[in-house]
Amino acid sequence: MTAEDVTVSLLEKMQFRVGTGSGHALVIDASPDVGGAEAGPRPMELQLAALAGCSAMDVISILRKMRQDVTGYEVSAHGETAPDHPQRYTEVVVIHRVGGDAIREDGVRRAIELSMTRYCPIYAMLSPGVRIVERYEIRDGAGILAASGEVAAESASG
Repeated sequence: MTAEDVTVSLLEKMQFRVGTGSGHALVIDASPDVGGAEAGPRPMELQLAALAGCSAMDVISILRKMRQDVTGYEVSAHGETAPDHPQRYTEVVVIHRVGGDAIREDGVRRAIELSMTRYCPIYAMLSPGVRIVERYEIRDGAGILAASGEVAAESASG
């Protein structure tokens, strides 16, 4: 198995073991209303986690190359789903919370733009059918909000 391979095996009810080509494993499950037991994350949650994680890895790598002294970094994602099946995501909002002294806002914006337009394959797969908005908050070393803004796909590609 390569790093791009996964195997999903039924455990019981709606619980499955996911094994990855890189040697990791996790259990996924469904909500109780469809026979699950909440024994693991749901596949749709994993899509958000993949998007947030992919973007986070890109952005922190780029900020480090810019020699930004990031002392704290967190990314959260919220997805809105369609009311009818297949209940896909219709909009996702990703928020980057960057902490550190003298963090340059233009650097944060550029790092997010590069993730959106060049580096994040999860963004590239989701964005044709899902509106994705990425926001950022920059806090100084004392935790005081220094800057915030939004990077939309339209501004990232232009």
